Amino acid sequence: MLSVYVDLALGLVVSFLLLSLLVSGINEAFVRLLAIRSKFLWAYLRDTLDGADAQGRSWLPAKVRDVFAALPFARDPRPVHSDQPSPAEPGTLPIGETKAQDAMVKLLYERVQEIDHPTKGRTSIANIPPGRFAVALMEMAAAEPEGVEGFLAKLKEMGSPLYGHLRGVWETAQRDLDRFRAGVETWFDGEMQRLSMLYKRYVKWVVAVLGILVTLLFTMDGLEYGKTLLRDNAFRASVTAVAGAGTEAYDELKARCAGSDPVPCITETLSEPAMVQMLQHALVSIEIPAEGDPTLHWNGATWWDRLTTPSHWPGFLLTYVALLFGASFWWDVLRRITGIRSRRKDQ
Repeated sequence: MLSVYVDLALGLVVSFLLLSLLVSGINEAFVRLLAIRSKFLWAYLRDTLDGADAQGRSWLPAKVRDVFAALPFARDPRPVHSDQPSPAEPGTLPIGETKAQDAMVKLLYERVQEIDHPTKGRTSIANIPPGRFAVALMEMAAAEPEGVEGFLAKLKEMGSPLYGHLRGVWETAQRDLDRFRAGVETWFDGEMQRLSMLYKRYVKWVVAVLGILVTLLFTMDGLEYGKTLLRDNAFRASVTAVAGAGTEAYDELKARCAGSDPVPCITETLSEPAMVQMLQHALVSIEIPAEGDPTLHWNGATWWDRLTTPSHWPGFLLTYVALLFGASFWWDVLRRITGIRSRRKDQ
């Protein structure tokens, strides 16, 4: 009896894992296609280094709904891509009121463009190591005649928000260059963690939306799927019992197959496990026959009838909530049930 519940748990976990992987895959494709990570980073850098744009708006939207509208489709905060190595001598900051709106961003990209990937249009840099950022600032400060003090004075004249952060780090380091570089690295690492929290919040909303779409597209009723798994297990058990029960059990299977030959009936049933049966309710399903090429089927009428049936809604809700836990959660559950060990722990 215990094996029945183990099979039920495995079936549910595997189905939720596969659907969660589908959601994660769609999200990753969306992020890569629109370069969301890179836009998050450079929107933050523009706010921190140069401040708001000419209209006084922050480059990095504060609300998640604004992020959906601004970063993917509206303004692109990334600098123009360059395939040239960083110049030996960094550029200088503009003096006084002649500053450019994105002067600091341009100078920073000038110092880190060597880590950029080949691309067309704008940069694809989505991560700047804190050590590399600190070295880039030190190189810009070294270009000033008065060193760090002159660099900070220029930032103050420009009205750069970075001035306040670096001034505090410089005073805390007691004007020691090595301690200042380490302090900048620590500060930038903390800022990247804060930015990661904002990005994760954005991703959660994306996953929530994609979870609804995947659940409704496949009309995956978690409760019905559990019941189908139990029926599938019972049928397989009855087939196994034929080998030791004699002709009487064979007659029962023959009657269950509506008088047809039980052999092809059983073969066809066993070749379509519960997961395959549930996926056949999707808007578009695929059929792989024993011979010939796979075929696609449009199930618009069946799908809509299933979607508008209130009795399926609790199962849809169960599936949706399960997808919100994410693929990593269901993979961990699967490892615990099956006893699969992580390679990292083994090493």
